Amino acid sequence: MPSASLPLPKYHQIYLVLREQLQEGRFAEGLPGELALMAQFSVARVTVRRALELLQGEGLISREPGRGTRAIAPSAAAHADGTGESRHSRAHLTGLLENLVSMGLRTSVKVLDVDTVTASSAVAAALQIPVGESVQKAVRVRSTNEGPLSHITTYVPASIARQFGRRELARKPILVLLEESGVQVGRAHQTISARLADAVVARHLDVAVGSALLAVRRLIYDDSDRPVQWLHGLYRPDRYEYEMQLSRVGSIDAKVWVSKELSAQFH
Repeated sequence: MPSASLPLPKYHQIYLVLREQLQEGRFAEGLPGELALMAQFSVARVTVRRALELLQGEGLISREPGRGTRAIAPSAAAHADGTGESRHSRAHLTGLLENLVSMGLRTSVKVLDVDTVTASSAVAAALQIPVGESVQKAVRVRSTNEGPLSHITTYVPASIARQFGRRELARKPILVLLEESGVQVGRAHQTISARLADAVVARHLDVAVGSALLAVRRLIYDDSDRPVQWLHGLYRPDRYEYEMQLSRVGSIDAKVWVSKELSAQFH
């Protein structure tokens, strides 16, 4: 059995990076060609082809001679936020909002790009809007005194985002801007996983391509339970950690550990 300390093969690293990008809907117009991928990842053609074979085997891409490589749209359900999930399984937003705003005020931000784009199937499913509707896409890098901390991409319906742009995003946390725009923030649904850095993110976070990052997906709702912001955050694990207070709750024969914010809902 291979040692767990051995790095992943290069083709598998490329596969993981491309799979994440496909799930984000970043290749609506088709994947880059083999030569472009070879240049991006500094690898041989055989390595790129092995990565693409894995993606094709999962049904994520279609490769046809003369037509190039295109993404196969994922089902909207794969991007749903779990609206059928009990609200008791979600933490109150108050503490999260306060912590996020506090972090925003204690760090500096560089706005890389702000643009109005059409919603991909993934973005539309998350924000519960029609595919192709206008959304504001903003890309920012947040830093501490030690250097870059996170690469953040946010999607906000254009009807809300018209109240702020590049200048405002460079000065204030986006949750503050949402509330200043008249949004009454209600709750948030967040998932945390892992992802490998692609060439673009690696450059902005000052890490090597293929480095492990913490990947955060956060969907913010207003007090009418309407999605108002979808965030994709990539964090350097050496400069960011996620901390949660846990409490024991439940009957004596079924005690469980839950977050501090949730524990009050069990009483």
